Amino acid sequence: MKITDIKRRTLQHPTLTQPTYRLKQVPGLRRIQYTHIPLSAATPAQMQILDVETDEGITGRIAPTSITNHQLDILKIHAVGESPFARERLFQMLHKGTRWVYQEPGWFGEFDNCLWDIAGKAAGLPVYALIGRVRDRLPVYLTDHELTPRGYLDHIERGRTFGVNAYKLHTYRGGKADIPLLTDIRKEVGDDYDLLNDPVCSYNLREAIEVGRAMEELDYVWLEEPMHEQKMNQYQELCRTLTIPIMATERLCHDMDLSAQWLIHGATDRLRARTNHGLTQVLKLARFAELHGTNVEFHGPGSLYGLGHAHAGCCIDNTDFFEFFGGSGPRDLRTEGEEWGLLTAPLIEDGRIAPPDGPGWGAVWDEDRVRSLTVATD
Repeated sequence: MKITDIKRRTLQHPTLTQPTYRLKQVPGLRRIQYTHIPLSAATPAQMQILDVETDEGITGRIAPTSITNHQLDILKIHAVGESPFARERLFQMLHKGTRWVYQEPGWFGEFDNCLWDIAGKAAGLPVYALIGRVRDRLPVYLTDHELTPRGYLDHIERGRTFGVNAYKLHTYRGGKADIPLLTDIRKEVGDDYDLLNDPVCSYNLREAIEVGRAMEELDYVWLEEPMHEQKMNQYQELCRTLTIPIMATERLCHDMDLSAQWLIHGATDRLRARTNHGLTQVLKLARFAELHGTNVEFHGPGSLYGLGHAHAGCCIDNTDFFEFFGGSGPRDLRTEGEEWGLLTAPLIEDGRIAPPDGPGWGAVWDEDRVRSLTVATD
């Protein structure tokens, strides 16, 4: 089997729009700190699909994709005519050659995912079977943007109606305001509920230590990205000081080598990963973390509106959660996918998520819907 073409299709939705954000200074702090607020969305929503076609009629498909026109040209030059089963060789060529094609690390991850899709379809097996399944379903935690205290509790209760027993707070108001908030939420939900905190780079080192110590007493699961990730030395001090796991590298997880260095040098306790940067890279990070006695945790739903992280999460032992953003009901990911023609995005059942049993990623598409939304093909 040979790769014959690589195509990118742009879809535009007739009614959905894309949000934009504006920076806003956080009030009440001695230092200058920013958060973001949504602006009215007037731009029509677009989504790109990547197709890798073969001479045996099997196509690997991933969506959404962020592959640019220039990157598409690079892939066509290097991959057309190659075997889609030479996945590791193609990974090594593109990974080691990234510096010489002047791209960011992880840029070809969605192409890598298409090769996994082809392999599964050719074998008649789901991707999870190609890797080797370790669990049937992955536990979910629910999260959203910053909310009021009542808003967090209402969201937690909605999650409980479909079995979710874990929640991650996003808080942007600084450490002084967060300790009483984190304390009150713990009192409300009880000791048997998993809580996590992600202040999105809104702390300085002192605040991160103070909040982290409070979170240890409150039995939170982890403290995520409390400071900007350029401050490796401060993260090293934070990890040495606290016993609660620190989760850094969200903005670095496209680069597996840099992520590994953060773990090697004690600047993070757990690694972030996304299948959008390629399942092959995710598996390498997971095995590396496993050998260091720690976890890799997934950021967002991953490729194909949850299918990517559902497959990976059920095949990686050293991960705890699927991140479910927004989420007012168990069909949210399925509904989002259906807007673009993807019919099989995973459902949440009893607080857990599982991949489908179809071949490859198990993505079934309404091709008529896809064609009707297509505005360009490259």
